[in-house]
Formats: sequence, structure tokens, C-alpha cells
Amino acid sequence: MSTQAKLQETGTVPPQIAYTQLLAGYWISQGLYVAAKLRVAEHLRDGARNSEELAAACDAHAPSLYRLLRMLASCGVFAEDSEGRFSLTPLAEMLLEGAGAMHAMTLHLGESPTWQAWGTLLDSVRTGETAFKLAHGKEVFPYYAEHPESNQPFNQAMTDYSGAVIAAVMSAYDFSAFGKIVDVGGCHGSLLTAILKANPQARGALFDLAPTVEGARARLEAEALLERCELVGGDFFESIPDGGDAYIMKHIIHDWDEDRALAILKNTHRAMKDDGRLLIIETVIPEGSEPTFSKLSDVHMMVMTGGRERTETEYRELFRKAGFELTRVVPTESMVSVVEGVKA
Repeated sequence: MSTQAKLQETGTVPPQIAYTQLLAGYWISQGLYVAAKLRVAEHLRDGARNSEELAAACDAHAPSLYRLLRMLASCGVFAEDSEGRFSLTPLAEMLLEGAGAMHAMTLHLGESPTWQAWGTLLDSVRTGETAFKLAHGKEVFPYYAEHPESNQPFNQAMTDYSGAVIAAVMSAYDFSAFGKIVDVGGCHGSLLTAILKANPQARGALFDLAPTVEGARARLEAEALLERCELVGGDFFESIPDGGDAYIMKHIIHDWDEDRALAILKNTHRAMKDDGRLLIIETVIPEGSEPTFSKLSDVHMMVMTGGRERTETEYRELFRKAGFELTRVVPTESMVSVVEGVKA
């Protein structure tokens, strides 16, 4: 065992080593991106392979690929045996494609547009401007609309990630009291589909940009839910469908700065019944200084969209400005909570 490994095992890592590991974190994240781009994990589904075999399958330079995989194996991503063959570990399985894995998320976070946005973090912190816009001359969603090669992994990443989040939300929150549920910015309707399947008395309205909601038609039809769910195209900055008993927004409010988040919530307030419920599904930053992933996610939102993750106190104030009262925050067995509000 190396000196560094012994130090880590005993929990006495000197500050210089611990700091160096933090400083070099992007080496690992770019290594993960390359492994995802080369689909290394997919080539290990059927068992261990050496770097020469993998290089032939991935169209890569074998010695360089070996060094990359050795680095990732030292972090628990892949395992290397005594004969130099690599195999999957639980962490490496996150590089596989499909729901619950993170292949698309790795491509999204590691690709050049995201990388370049983080490269302008200093300018963003100095000026308060969104880093992505500084790097690319426009905001992220208009950029994605013009660059399908970036939009596709982003959308797939959101879809893959949603499965676990939706299951956690369904276990934590009771939707049975609602007659009509409006999913604002609901994309292809994964969350609303789960809610309607579990609550046969409910009806739904899926609201997003017109081309986006049309993409949900086949899913809802396959689940025999199309007769219970209206597809509504529109822009939530202009208006939101009225008459709902519950208005759900999953990973919507954190995309926007204070003014635009307020615009969405005020439109929701106008549309919602007096006895309705507002349900914001987001990561909530704990009060205090404890280390949490939500604080990393908050800076990522600052870099990419100009939005933010919020504390319960910040959500309470945002709700107040929009005419709502925050009633409770319901934690789930995932990184998100359900932030519930009513009309004040």
C-alpha cells in the first residue's frame, strides 16, 4: 500500500494532499467524459477486457486508454485485475446507457459548451453575468435550440435522471386529493404520467412549449392516459393554463433568476384555484454550513442558466413575493424535496 493510500485509510490526509485532490478534480471529470464518449462501459458489459481489446472496440490508442482507465480505476471507476484487464464496478455502471445510469449526464457535463462555460466562472463571479452567456454569446436554452448535438445529451440526461426522482416523489407525497393536476414545464410528461397512473380519479394538463408537449402524445397514448390528460402548448412567461387543483414544477424554478422565477410563479398564482396547491420539486439547500451536493448544484445553475438552488428561507420569500405562503417542505429519498405552497 502506498504512503498516500495509508494516509487516506487512517483518515490523516495532510491538507496539501487533500487540497491537491480537490484541485485535480477536473482531471477525473474529463476522464469520465472520455470514457463515456468512447462507451468503454458498454464494451465491458460481457466481462473484463484488456486495454488493447478495448482500444480496438473504441477506436482509441491502447497505451493512452490504459493510462486513462488506470486513473479511473484508482478512483473506484472500473476495476483492474493482476493481468491488466478492466471490469465494471458499481460506479462504472453509471457510465452505461439508460434510465438510472449517467452516461448522458456525463456527456452533457463534460462536453465542450459546458466546459467552456465553467471556464468563464471568474468573469461570472466578477460581473454577476451568466457564465454560459459570457462564453457563448447567448443563454443556454436558445443555444441548445440551435445546437441539437448539445441538446440531445442534455434532454437524455434529464430523462435518465428523472426516473429515480419521480419514484422518490411518488413515495413521499400524496396526490390523491387533487382532481386536476397541471404539470408546468413538464416536457414529455414522465412525472404526470406516474401521478395519473397512481391516481385514477385525477385528470392532468401537460404544459410546455408546443413542440415539446407533442412529444408526450405517444407516451400518454401507450399508457391509455390521453383521454385524461390535455396537452397544452405555450410559454409559462406569458400565461399558464387555469383551473388546476395542483400546479407542479419539477426542476423549473431553479433554472431562472429571481425576476423570471417570480414571473412564472405570478402567472401560476393567477391561474390556480383559490384552494389549490403549488408544488415545486427542487433541490433545497440546507441552512448552515454542512457540505451538501446542493451547494455545488447551485453554482452550476449560476454558471449555466443564471438560476439558483434555494434554501427553505429563500423559497419562503420567493413564494411571498408571488402571493403564496409556503406550507411545508417534504423531503424525499433523493436529492429533491417537494416545496408546497398555497395562495396567501
